[in-house]
Amino acid sequence: MWHAYPRAGTTLPLGDDGGVPDEPTGSADPLTSAEGTGDAGEPEAPAPPRRLRLLLSVAAVVLVLDIVTKVLAVKLLPPGQPVSIIGDTVTWTLVRNSGAAFSMATGYTWVLTLIATGVVVGIFWMGRRLVSPWWALGLGMILGGAMGNLVDRFFRAPGPLRGHVVDFLSVGWWPVFNVADPSVVGGAILLVVLSIFGFDFDTVGRRKAERATLGRHKADQR
Repeated sequence: MWHAYPRAGTTLPLGDDGGVPDEPTGSADPLTSAEGTGDAGEPEAPAPPRRLRLLLSVAAVVLVLDIVTKVLAVKLLPPGQPVSIIGDTVTWTLVRNSGAAFSMATGYTWVLTLIATGVVVGIFWMGRRLVSPWWALGLGMILGGAMGNLVDRFFRAPGPLRGHVVDFLSVGWWPVFNVADPSVVGGAILLVVLSIFGFDFDTVGRRKAERATLGRHKADQR
């Protein structure tokens, strides 16, 4: 038998590789490639979402409610004269407060203004690293309330940094307050509870639980 070989300068027809496998040019399995993996060869977890938008949304709701209710109170309520809501227990009572929330620390208006300004700046700084939605809720409540009272400090009489805050709601023996006051206090209580139970602002879940899970994972690898 004899075999016919192609003459010089001729080409074989395309479409049939003759069963010859292609040479490997790289990793054929994207899951086994080094890209997108951590030190242990496992895919890196996606970064947790930041919660600054949630924080600002909560703060905006509190701020708008506080400003609108104060404007209505000044326009509709007689100064210092209680208007009954539920007997004498719950009343609308328009007063001007030079102190802190619930009429505390009166006479230190400019000091309270500077403290509130520092709180606002600090919350914005934390917001860049914020991951926990519950911390976003608490900080948003504090931010909205602090900004609501700061608006009064800067723009109401007797002048900037010394303006008196508008309070209009009286409940029993409790000092007269506004929307911003319980928002600040409620947000602070929420943050304390979160801290006690191990929820940090820069993690999604509990810090202790995450550490325990990481410890078990390392033990299983050994």
